[in-house]
Amino acid sequence: MKPAENPSGVGASFTLHGAGVSGGIAIGQAHLVSTARLEVAHYEVAPPEIEAELERFDRAIAQVQGELAALQASIPAGAPAEMKAILSLHAMLLNDANLSTVPRTLIRNRRCNAEWALTLQMDYLASQFEEMEDPYLRERKQDIVQVVERVLKAMLGTGHAPSAPSHEEDLIVVAHDLSPADMILFKQHRYAGFVTDLGGVTSHTAIVARSLNIPAIVGLHHARSMIREGEPVIVDGREGVLIVNPGRQVLDEYRERSRLLEIERQKLKRLRNARSATMDGAAVELQANIELPQDVEEAREAGAAGIGLFRSEFLFLNRDDLPSEDEQFEAYRQVADAMHGRPVTIRTLDLGADKSINGADRGGPNPALGLRAIRFCLAEPQMFLTQLRAILRASRYGKIRLLIPMLAHAHEVEQTLAAVRHAKEMLDGQRIPYDRRIAIGGMVEVPAAALSLKYLARDLDFLSIGTNDLIQYTLAIDRTDDAVAHLYDPLHPAVLQLVAQTIRSAKRAKTPVAVCGEMAGDAAMTRLLLGFGLREFSMHPAQLLAIKQQVLRTRLKEVEELAARVGRAHDPAKARALLAKLNA
Repeated sequence: MKPAENPSGVGASFTLHGAGVSGGIAIGQAHLVSTARLEVAHYEVAPPEIEAELERFDRAIAQVQGELAALQASIPAGAPAEMKAILSLHAMLLNDANLSTVPRTLIRNRRCNAEWALTLQMDYLASQFEEMEDPYLRERKQDIVQVVERVLKAMLGTGHAPSAPSHEEDLIVVAHDLSPADMILFKQHRYAGFVTDLGGVTSHTAIVARSLNIPAIVGLHHARSMIREGEPVIVDGREGVLIVNPGRQVLDEYRERSRLLEIERQKLKRLRNARSATMDGAAVELQANIELPQDVEEAREAGAAGIGLFRSEFLFLNRDDLPSEDEQFEAYRQVADAMHGRPVTIRTLDLGADKSINGADRGGPNPALGLRAIRFCLAEPQMFLTQLRAILRASRYGKIRLLIPMLAHAHEVEQTLAAVRHAKEMLDGQRIPYDRRIAIGGMVEVPAAALSLKYLARDLDFLSIGTNDLIQYTLAIDRTDDAVAHLYDPLHPAVLQLVAQTIRSAKRAKTPVAVCGEMAGDAAMTRLLLGFGLREFSMHPAQLLAIKQQVLRTRLKEVEELAARVGRAHDPAKARALLAKLNA
């Protein structure tokens, strides 16, 4: 932390350093959010409105008290005793002064809106429970969160809340941590940027931040506790620097930097319709990664040649139930229609690790190494079959391809193909049309897949290298953990050799191969991957034009030999020096 001059008199100026995960500069006001409900608005209530806000809070509390009482009364005689015990505990927590009275004091004295007051008190109580030595008592923190979320939902129906700030584009979200599900909620907002205490540069949270194309920093450690609501802040997502209460001179400097970055962005837009090819005429296909159907519009605006990765699991987040077959079908069909015959690669559910759904979270003690991705799907055959049917039904509306995540064993391919055949037979029985020749591919995300590619991929139509997980599993680093973020290195010799070997092996087998991990969207890596022989990249739409610019500036004959030297380097520092020469 570094103090700085601050002539504005707003408060002491200081600087925090973290990991920049999405470039650009954002200048605005800090907006503190609770990890429980990102959508909760935080704003001051005008003095004449305080009594009405207190009444709104009281009505919500009373409504939830009634709901819990009704649930307790409706418990069948033979139901497990735990059901009654949990409802009794939730009723007791709700009636306790810590939740029913203290927020009223915050509303009256600090003029917080009701939602803000409640989440402030929830965060305080949760921190108290976290410090308890007894494991049972520590777990009660989740009960508090559940009770609070019931009240928050009730508030939506207890009269109209005063409007939240309408200037979201000037707000910088400050949080202790945000899950991928929380980040998806950003798509409903227009925040200028976000910063978190926790997180790694290639966590799914960071990946979604890049897809939003807003400046973001993770791994700041103490930002949430040190920054106050409404304080002026600057987020430099490229350098990973957060400046709180900046002085006038610093503000002017960053406004100028922001202006110059915007000029560069506008220049890149001129490349949208340019043919994607190297200077010596080699065609390079640039596709887009998306999380939700509405993201396809941004992909089209960037001139994407297709959707190289549709992360279908994001359809399952932020909800209490599973999406039906029809709901999934409509989402996949919508994307296929929008791409007008260009390829759409749908990855089957990649749940586990830092992404889970209600009622189906079986991640285990170490989710990254547990029942995730294709392992999870094969363990949940009905859920998997529902998704496969939806994908097949949508395949008649465009060029849909099916991608299997986290393959490590040939039997996983065999079981998946058997499940696809079963889904096809069911559709045939119902006379529902689909693309009978739908292409099925596999992701190379674990070293086992890269090292046994010939054996693993013999029944697959295409391959996609997921560099984020490949690096994580090769280097034994949890990519969501900022404590080991400095060890996450795409230029580690083992990583480079696995990537280069996979591209060569696929080429020999005449199997199309793409890179769809974050390495594909890193302009510093473009020439290296081209030199390795890669001709298909997939990245977030916001990164596509910068990668196209690199492709257009590249002559393959000039980069192939140097790229091979980078791949053979046994020292990451040497690899970095050679990469800098490659990009000079």
